[in-house]
Amino acid sequence: MRKLAYKSVSALTGMAGGYLSGVIFKQVWKVVSGKNDAPEARSREYGWGEVLAAAAVQGAIFGVVKAALDRATAQSIESSTGTYPGA
Repeated sequence: MRKLAYKSVSALTGMAGGYLSGVIFKQVWKVVSGKNDAPEARSREYGWGEVLAAAAVQGAIFGVVKAALDRATAQSIESSTGTYPGA
């Protein structure tokens, strides 16, 4: 039962994290590049450097947000159930 509860909460935080990382990335990209939108990989108007830089920044932000939410979720489950998930 606890495993199912953790998976459900984890799925919800995963969706929230995807949304949150997208919002953060858009704001960071505006500050870094001065442009409102990040380049699409197949867009002709951007060069390789800008496309790959945007992808790297987006991936890093997503990874940090995911790790932070996963860790916070695991610690919340531990504090409410007394068992750390995955241990």
